[in-house]
Amino acid sequence: MRALKIAATGMAAQQMRVETISNNLANMSTTGYNARRAEFADLHYQQYARAGTINASDGTVLPTGVQLGLGVRPAAVSIHLQQGALSATNNDLDIAIDGRGYLEVTLPSGQAAYTRDGALKRNAEGLIVTSDGFSVAPEVVIPADARSISINADGEVYAYFADAAEAQLLGQFNLVGFTNAKGLEAIGSNLFTETEASGAPVVSTPGQDGLGILRQGYLEDSSVDAVREVTELIEAQRGYELNAKVITAADQMLGATTQIR
Repeated sequence: MRALKIAATGMAAQQMRVETISNNLANMSTTGYNARRAEFADLHYQQYARAGTINASDGTVLPTGVQLGLGVRPAAVSIHLQQGALSATNNDLDIAIDGRGYLEVTLPSGQAAYTRDGALKRNAEGLIVTSDGFSVAPEVVIPADARSISINADGEVYAYFADAAEAQLLGQFNLVGFTNAKGLEAIGSNLFTETEASGAPVVSTPGQDGLGILRQGYLEDSSVDAVREVTELIEAQRGYELNAKVITAADQMLGATTQIR
């Protein structure tokens, strides 16, 4: 009985949906996090009678045929690119990307990674790094005697010193864009890496080439909509229960068959 296997694929699909929703809810407070959505597609069909074929009995053409579906399969877990609200922190090294784009960071292996988490820090050498200690590219070093830091919308980093009236330019942050940002590979710690699907990174100055600008003293909140996630969680739970009932019904049908004498 195919209903057992078909319902099993439905239960597995709803389980994946619940896992995706749980990850979204777990990251409600993650800076710059974008919600994910599980997407599904139907499996292939068994053709018992193809539409348009000739009925051998009387020569008429079958208008619809007989096609039996074999269940569902995961097609993708897609990221919903939506900017979260900007929350003021009044921290000199907190920057939010207002619009499209990512900050580029350098991993210990030398590989480039990309993030929208602008909660930056300064290490012992004065280098601006992420919360995990990865340096932001291009590297910007803050002198130890700097009194304060200013980052404008174009990404220029200025330092103010006690013995100088004019600010000193230390460097400039860039933003990186992708043709298909949904194709980036998430590696954790709010980081993404380039893939064949995402296309090559396009590095540009904030505010140019369709990229956003930087807002100093702000951080981007998670874009997870808790109400929507809970609603989808209930739908997934009901879908799982219905597929489980199909398995129960199929088992009862098989039991009735074995009892026939």
